[in-house]
Amino acid sequence: MNSKHCFPPVVDRHTEILILGSLPGDASLAQQQYYAHPQNRFWHLLSEVLGVELIHQTYEQRLQTLLMHRIGLWDVVAHAKRQGSLDSQLKQAEGNDLLGLVDSLPALKTIAFNGGTAAKLGLKILERRREEFSILQLPSSSPAYTLSFDSKLQYWSKLKNGLNKQ
Repeated sequence: MNSKHCFPPVVDRHTEILILGSLPGDASLAQQQYYAHPQNRFWHLLSEVLGVELIHQTYEQRLQTLLMHRIGLWDVVAHAKRQGSLDSQLKQAEGNDLLGLVDSLPALKTIAFNGGTAAKLGLKILERRREEFSILQLPSSSPAYTLSFDSKLQYWSKLKNGLNKQ
């Protein structure tokens, strides 16, 4: 069973919405990019939510676009053992310092969990602080979660409520 580690957070002091996944899958780890699996719908969903074409941007441009829209990314799990990419295979998972991160984000208003595992683990870590934020539990953007794109988008569109209208 392989030991896997998350990426650093993508945030800045203007971050108002923090999207938390569980732990990057194998395709993402191989490319060192959040949501790199070609079947993962994350970038497609956020393209729709933001009204900005993210799919044809470079990875760095995507991250900059998210930050421009005051959206940050990170993972709930710092490292774990896992065969493959499925959250159901996570073993010996150790959480990230979510409390430390939220304390460093003065503008943070909304925390959104990408998938059930991220929500379950993340809400435990944030237990005493979760009333301070709007919490969204979103269906996973992963291809392993087989809900239709349109159904996922209905949930993910709730992120629009947290976007700062510029």
